[in-house]
Amino acid sequence: MTEVKREVFGQMPQEEGGGVVEKFVLKSDSVKVEILSLGCIIAALETKDRDGEFSDVVLGFDTLEGYTRKHPFFGAVVGRVANRIAKGRFTVEGKEYQLFLNNGPNSLHGGARGFDKVLWSPQVLPNGVCFFRLSPDGEEGYPGDLKVWVTYTLSGGELAINYRAQTSKTTPINLTNHAYFNLAGQGARDIYDHEISIEADSYLPVDDTKIPTGEVAAVQGTSFDLQQPVELGKHLQKFHLDGFDHNFCLQQMQARRLVARARHPPTGRAMEVHTTQPGIQFYTGNNLDGSLKGKGAVAYPKHSAFCLETQNWPDAVNKPHFPNALLRPGEEYNHTTWLVFNAA
Repeated sequence: MTEVKREVFGQMPQEEGGGVVEKFVLKSDSVKVEILSLGCIIAALETKDRDGEFSDVVLGFDTLEGYTRKHPFFGAVVGRVANRIAKGRFTVEGKEYQLFLNNGPNSLHGGARGFDKVLWSPQVLPNGVCFFRLSPDGEEGYPGDLKVWVTYTLSGGELAINYRAQTSKTTPINLTNHAYFNLAGQGARDIYDHEISIEADSYLPVDDTKIPTGEVAAVQGTSFDLQQPVELGKHLQKFHLDGFDHNFCLQQMQARRLVARARHPPTGRAMEVHTTQPGIQFYTGNNLDGSLKGKGAVAYPKHSAFCLETQNWPDAVNKPHFPNALLRPGEEYNHTTWLVFNAA
């Protein structure tokens, strides 16, 4: 059985439009997750180690104030389009659209005020919570009134995140959750002792602004071959890598499948990622630099967390040979990602 509680988490500043931010606590016998109505943010996720001890395995803040300041999308749902769009430009049905540039020469994670920075309307479910919002035509430069539903449900050790959307005009869409994980628990300094595997035989090489070049490259014989588990610290050293921030190309099918696994041998905690999406961005927290103080006033240094963001491929709206990134009127965008936690 999943228990669901709701409480007030804080009040948005007036310059952000005010409004009450609520927190929803979903609790099973093995997982407890806290989700905010601001940005559908996963603010905490507690899971058991092999001795049955709970620890919070996601980065974030103790108070609303942390989330209303600039931060790297901790735990948030990002959109309309997650990841990068080259030069913030795309053409749909003969019309060119220009987005706000918030990542060097590119647009990242929905722009200046994406889905992560707005209040959503919650509805409590027996085993979770559904958030809704209408993104109006022209918001952040995107076409069409877009209705979006993000539903979190918890069952035992499995957290499901379902994304649905409908639009009044053809628009690019790509939704994901940007949780930063460290399975060692809050305050752990790095992720070097984690084992990671990703079920992908190809990945997308990127240019120096992190935009895919268009090539779909085989992982075999490269540092991107994570089909068998690697210990992250040793792997980064062996290949002299600064870290990962790349899209891995998954089997092209709409069915649920296991796509990645992270394991922390010292505690026994493990997380499996299952999804219907065509890609997954593996990011190792390369831009964390210790300047942000998170929960318990702990600093978050470089490589202190990893993200496994299930998604469409970056810049797909500008690359016809990438999976389709457009949602048309009368269609429904519908994807689910499942995070399965266990300990051994």
